[in-house]
Amino acid sequence: MSQTNTDSKPREGINKGLVNLFLFTASAAAVVVVFGWGKGSGRPVIAGTLMVVSACFLVLWFFLNQFRHEILQVLRKVFFILITIILFTLITRLVADRPADELIYLIPFAIIPVVMRTFYDARLALIILLVTVMLCGFLVPEPFKFVLMNFVSGMAAIFTLRNVYRKTRLIFTASVVIAANVFLWTGINLIEAGKLPDGYSEALLLFGINGLLVLVSYPLIFLFEQNFLLLSDATLNELADTNNVLLRKFADEAPGSFQHSLQVANLAEEAARAIGANSLLVRVGSLYHDIGKIGNPKYYIENQAEGDSPHQNLDPAESARIIISHVRNGVNLARNYKIPVQIIDFIRMHHGTTVAYYFFKKYVDMFPAEIDNQEAQKPFTYPGPKPFSRETAVVMMADAVEAASRTLASTSEESISELVERIIYIQEQDGQFSEVPLTFKDMSDIKDVLRKRLSNIYHPRVVYPERI
Repeated sequence: MSQTNTDSKPREGINKGLVNLFLFTASAAAVVVVFGWGKGSGRPVIAGTLMVVSACFLVLWFFLNQFRHEILQVLRKVFFILITIILFTLITRLVADRPADELIYLIPFAIIPVVMRTFYDARLALIILLVTVMLCGFLVPEPFKFVLMNFVSGMAAIFTLRNVYRKTRLIFTASVVIAANVFLWTGINLIEAGKLPDGYSEALLLFGINGLLVLVSYPLIFLFEQNFLLLSDATLNELADTNNVLLRKFADEAPGSFQHSLQVANLAEEAARAIGANSLLVRVGSLYHDIGKIGNPKYYIENQAEGDSPHQNLDPAESARIIISHVRNGVNLARNYKIPVQIIDFIRMHHGTTVAYYFFKKYVDMFPAEIDNQEAQKPFTYPGPKPFSRETAVVMMADAVEAASRTLASTSEESISELVERIIYIQEQDGQFSEVPLTFKDMSDIKDVLRKRLSNIYHPRVVYPERI
C-alpha cells in the first residue's frame, strides 16, 4: 500500500503538469486567434504574435511556479485566471474595433485586481493585471497611454481594497480608480498638447462609467465563488461566525474540543500573519478542523470528566480507530453542511500521516516484538494527506502544540520553548511538511509566535487573598 501511494503522487503531479501545459497552450492560442481575428495577417505577423503572447503566458507560469505553486495544483484556479485574461483580451478587441478610440477606456480593467485580490493575493493580482494589460496594449491605438493608465488605476485598486465584503470599501475603491484615471489622463494630455483636449468633459464621463463598472465586481465575486469553487473573505467571515449552525452544534456537543479549536485559531492566525499567509483562512480552518469529534465527544480527553475515560476498557487499536475516525467524520459532516472544500482540507490534513503515538505506545508495551513492524503501525496512522499549503501546515503545528501544552507540569518560558521545538521537530522529521513551501525563516517565525502566544496564555497570575 505504501509503495502504491508513493508512486501515485508523482503520477498525479505529472498529470496536473500536463493539464496545466494544455491550459496555458490553449489560452495562448486563443489570444493569438483574438489578435488575428478578421485581419487576414500573414505568417510573419502570426509568428510574431505567437512569440509575444507565449512570452507573456510563460512569465505568468513561471511566477505561479515560483511563488504560488499551490495554485498550479488546483486546476480550476488556473482555469479561472486564464479565462479572465482571455475574456478581457476579447472584450478589448471588440471595443477597439469601434470607430471611437476613446471607448477603450470604458473597459474596467480594475475589476481584474479587485477580483484576484479577493481570491488570491496582491502580488498575483498585480501580475495578472500586467499580463492582461500588456497583451491588450497591442490591440489599442495608443498602447503606452493605455498601459500606463490601467496599470496605475489597477494598482490604486489593489492598494485601497482590503475588505471587499464591505460595499462602502468597494465604492471607495471605485472612486479612487476614477480619480486615478482622470489625474493621469489630464497629465498625459498636458504633456502631449500643453492644454486640455477638446471633449474633456466626455472623457470624464467615460472614466466615471468605468469606475461605476468596477462595482460590478461585487456580484461577480459571488458568481465566480459558486462556479469556480473559490473562497472570498465575505464567505470566510460568515464561516468564522461562532453563532452559525455547525459551530453552535460543535460548542454544545463537544465543548472541550470547541475551546481547543478557539485556542488553535488564535495561535494559528497570529502565526499565519507573521509569515504572510492567509490569516483569515487559517482562522476558519482552525475553527472547523476538529468538528469530526462531534460524533463521539466522550472519547477525546478535552471532553472527559477527570478519571472518566472510555478508553480504559478498549483495545489500543480500537481506541486509535475511534480517535483517527474524527478526520473522516469531520469531512463527511462538513460536506453535509456545505462547508467549502478549502476548509475541508484543514480537516483532512491537520494530522497529516502522523501516528496516534499514545495508543501505539500502549500497543507496543503489550507486544514489544511489534515495535519495528510497519504493518503493525498502520492501524495507528492517520490517513492524510499531508499539508500542501502554508495555511494547513500552520494549523497542524498550532493544533499539536496547543494540545501538548495542556500536559505541561511547568509553564515556564523554557518549558514552553522546549515543547514548541520538540513538537515541530518531530513533525519535520516525520516529513509532514515535505510538500509545503515553507522557508527556514517561516519556520522560525512560526515557532516565535507560538512560544510568545503560549507564554501569554500561561503567564503567572497574582494569588488573590481570601476575604475575611
